Formats: sequence, structure tokens, C-alpha cells
Amino acid sequence: MKIEARRTERELWQLAAMRNNLKIQILPSVSQNASAAPMAYQLGELFCGAGGMALGASKARYKNFSFEHVWANDRNKDACKTFSANLKIAERHVVCKDVNQFEFGKVPKIDGLIFGFPCNDFSAVGERKGLNGEYGGLYIHGIRALRHFKPLFFVAENVGGLQSANKKQALNIIRCAMEDAGYEVSYSLYKFERYNVPQRRHRLFFVGFRKGKGIRFEHPKPSDKIATARAALNGIPCSAPNQERTAQNELVVRRLKCIKPGENAFTANLPLALQLHMKSGATISQIYKRLKADEPAYTVTGSGGGGTHIYHWDEPRALTNRERARLQTFPDDFEFHGGKESVRRQIGMAVPPKGAEIIFRQILKSLAAANVLPQQFV
Repeated sequence: MKIEARRTERELWQLAAMRNNLKIQILPSVSQNASAAPMAYQLGELFCGAGGMALGASKARYKNFSFEHVWANDRNKDACKTFSANLKIAERHVVCKDVNQFEFGKVPKIDGLIFGFPCNDFSAVGERKGLNGEYGGLYIHGIRALRHFKPLFFVAENVGGLQSANKKQALNIIRCAMEDAGYEVSYSLYKFERYNVPQRRHRLFFVGFRKGKGIRFEHPKPSDKIATARAALNGIPCSAPNQERTAQNELVVRRLKCIKPGENAFTANLPLALQLHMKSGATISQIYKRLKADEPAYTVTGSGGGGTHIYHWDEPRALTNRERARLQTFPDDFEFHGGKESVRRQIGMAVPPKGAEIIFRQILKSLAAANVLPQQFV
């Protein structure tokens, strides 16, 4: 007997009863029953990083439905250690190698694919080579995975700068590739400060569902609640990992004392001896910029030299990595592995887990509404 992929829970129990000749009570459909046995959609992830999206997905729940990772891939060894140490997945299933050498045939089948493809060539900070850059074309590995696994759905993420890259053609090229792989695709620019994340972080998300499944998706609406930097950084325990402070030299401390919350090295009224003089004459808005305590932080980044580490509104110092992780909504027991700069990069490159959780919960609602079950229950 051929069982279609969209069997309802009622049908599954009926089939079980027929096969085992058991007299059992038939359960209601997926959309009606909130107390049925747990069912997890199995996920795979390319460019997984430290696990911001994975953590958000693991926290998402709707009725008896959830997500679980069965494999992940990244080429950064420290990020892979962080991922396997903090998420419920065997270390051997976090494949640490370049995506070009990653063999899809050696990992389990999946219900959903995640790929936050590298943003370097689309970011406003950089040369913005778009699809012509070294990293711009790596989205194609996500397309390759979609064609191989044919999952029920996917989530892809990148910076908002993708919308204007390659004379505004990159977005359409990538979206068409997703559609050609067999998916109904929608996208939205998420301003995470409007999703209860204490940081102004804007990211473009694509969500796709397999064509012909009848699955409808609406991007979650933003909230009126504003999470502040002050609330985010309050009460970090001394025992929390990744709390090492940056050693600030005397000149930097003197400069920061003259910069008010919300100002940077170019907007503050600094004495001549403390001013910065860029060779190009450019002024960069986040250099030595201090947070405003009662507003969301500005964007947490993963790289940059002096003056780019995000600065406390009251104390004349850079934030610790744990404080940056708090702004990214990682819990205090999520320990990042590697040296201080490696940890900074992992945090800055991540998707805020709390923001990701909202998106994945919406996906669960869409799957449940369409009575589309995880493959292991079909």
C-alpha cells in the first residue's frame, strides 16, 4: 500500500490498528490534537556556525510538534565544537569540512533544510561584490541540497544588503533558483529589534515549502515590545563563560569618557588629542560608539579592528563576549569554544536564537495546519 506524505494522525492510527488488529480509540487530526505523542521534524543545516538558528529551532514548539537537528555542516572548527557542545546532536553528525567537500549521500534524510549562506559579499561593510565575489555564489550549495534531499521546507538567511546587490538582480536570481528546485518561496526583511531582540539587526529570510503540499506561510508580525541593552546586560553571573574583558589602553579609556551614550568617535566633541584622523577622510558611525542603555543595541558584528567592539554606556570599556552573546539572545549556559577573537566572530555571525525561534514556530503552525507530518511518521 502506498502511503501519501500528507497522512493525518487519524489515518496513521487507523493503519496501525488494521495492521496489528488492535481495538484502540482513534485520535483527532493533527490540527485538533494538542496532547498527542511528540513529533519532531528533522533538520539539516549548511553554514551552521555556532548554532544560533539551530538553538532557535530547538526551542520552537507548536502543540506536539518540534524540530531536531540530525546533521550540520560548517568549515570553522571552533564553531563546530560550539555547535556540538551546546545542541542535542552527536559530534560525529556535525561535519566540519568545506561545503564543497560535503557529501550529502552520507548524512540522514531531512524534513527541513537551513542555510544561512555567507554574507561577506552582500554586506554593507566591504566591497559588496555580490554574486561575483568569493562567497556570493555559495548559496548554490543550498540549492544543491534542496535538489538532493527534497525536504518539506527550507529556511535561508542573509543580510539585507542582498536586496540591492548586483544592481538588485541577486535577490531575484537566488529566489528563482529556489523556485526551480521545487519550492513556493516567500521572503521578508526582519528587523529583529521589533521581535523582542535587544539589538538593531536586520536580516533577510527566505522560507520555502515543497510545491504541491498545500502549505501556506505568513511571516510572523512584529511586536510593539522593545528589548533594551540595559535589560539584556543586567545580572550576568560571574560564573558565566566567555566573560573575559578587553584590555583598554589609557588613550582609549580617555576617549570613551568623552563620548556620550549614542555618540561615536566622529560625532562626539573630542579634544584634538583624542580625535581620530582617517587617511581617507571617512567617518565610520560605529567606531567607539557607546550604547544607549534604554534602547536596543546597534548591530553586533563578528570582526573589525580597534573601535569596533561595542562599548558600554556607563563604563569606559568594550563589551565582553558574554555581553555580546546576551545582545544576540544566547543563554548564559551556551558556552562558545575557541580563542577570544574566534568567539567574537561566532557570536557576531550568528542569527539571534530568540528571533529564529519565532520564525520556526510559525513554520510549525503552517505544517500542522496543512496536516503535513514528519517523514518518520509517514
